[in-house]
Amino acid sequence: MTHTVIIKSISELHELFSYPDKPDHPLISLIDFSKIQMRKDATRYILGFYLVSLKKLKGADYLYGRKDHDFSEASLICMAPEQLSFVSNIEEESSVEGWGLYFHPDLIRSSFLNDKIKSYGFFSYDMNEALHLSDKEKKTLYAVVETIKQEYSMNLDSFSNDLIVSNIEVLLNYCKRFYGRQFLTRAHHNKGIVSQFEKLLSDYFESEEVKTNGLPSVKYCAKKLHLSPNYLGDLLKQETGKSAMEHIHYHLIEKAKSLLLNSSQSVSEIAYQLGYEQTQNFSKFFKKKTQMSPLEYRRLN
Repeated sequence: MTHTVIIKSISELHELFSYPDKPDHPLISLIDFSKIQMRKDATRYILGFYLVSLKKLKGADYLYGRKDHDFSEASLICMAPEQLSFVSNIEEESSVEGWGLYFHPDLIRSSFLNDKIKSYGFFSYDMNEALHLSDKEKKTLYAVVETIKQEYSMNLDSFSNDLIVSNIEVLLNYCKRFYGRQFLTRAHHNKGIVSQFEKLLSDYFESEEVKTNGLPSVKYCAKKLHLSPNYLGDLLKQETGKSAMEHIHYHLIEKAKSLLLNSSQSVSEIAYQLGYEQTQNFSKFFKKKTQMSPLEYRRLN
């Protein structure tokens, strides 16, 4: 029977893994996965930590959210607190290799990184969007996490937390750089996703869905494309320079312009057709994007 285990502290994390080394710091730990004992029972885990890990899993299935993923090749995985993970179908010869840096939100709570960490979208990527690293990139990241470990393992002083947090920022910036590289190397594939996204929006605004459901959300579009919202947003920013919501707004305005010029519908009727219950909200948005009211646009064009 599957049950869920919630892990809130570093000491509980070490106990979960039957880790041979005791924690050196109450809020952060670098785990060597080759030292952990894989539990044979089917258990879901919710960890109260940020996690940056390079993981290679053999002889078991790894489920993150609601999807199974193959980690027979080492992949960089980043998770935010309170996300669900699950290992199942564990064989006798199952093994896990690599490392994981776990740090509690309280470690960065009073630092500059507390707000900045929200800008690292890869913490919300799906597992199939994990980062595949070159050997050189793996060595770079490992050097940083070893520096972090060395710092938190020393006798703590008034500089310790600042140095630990600063090096975590370095680690995350490298992850961001390497993801940017992966976007570039997958440029041909990504352009296909951009085309699919544009077609999805075109079809949506030509259908009755916009009148019934209003603007499509980034989450809705990402689900249709089998991507996470953050990954889709970062991919579009890399490929087009525009956010996903900017693309959605562009299609809305283009549809509104077409209706204003090619139909006799009133502005209120057009607003309703585009999912707006209040005409003034539509007019305000249209003017913000075009510097003209809907009626001014119709009259001048």
